[in-house]
Amino acid sequence: MIYHHFRSTLKDGVTEAQQGELLASLQNQGREISAVRQFLVGREVGGEFQWGATFVFDDLDGYWAYLMHPAHLRSDEIGLPLVERFISYDTTDDPDPEFGAKVAALHQRRYAALPELARLVRDLPNSGSGLEG
Repeated sequence: MIYHHFRSTLKDGVTEAQQGELLASLQNQGREISAVRQFLVGREVGGEFQWGATFVFDDLDGYWAYLMHPAHLRSDEIGLPLVERFISYDTTDDPDPEFGAKVAALHQRRYAALPELARLVRDLPNSGSGLEG
């Protein structure tokens, strides 16, 4: 199993309507993307970010389906311009010592296929899954 976590803080001046649209879009990912086994989108409590989301996949094929699904791309389109900073990371029970490199490769493949997305992400203060390089 893979648990993909995303934590973010939105920019000052983001309206309630913009925030609501982003959160609805994140929730929509969980409902629409068949590779997502479970999901949670909500406020972060006790941390240094405002919002968090976790999406659960069976394997790397499911992760890739999630990354390239139009519902996920829509959340990126809506949300990345609103984000002040974010972090993403993964938790897994996969014993493969190359797991991290494989996740990074998925993200890099996605950025190579979607250069506009890569530019949006590159300009944000961020860290996490697949963002190296």
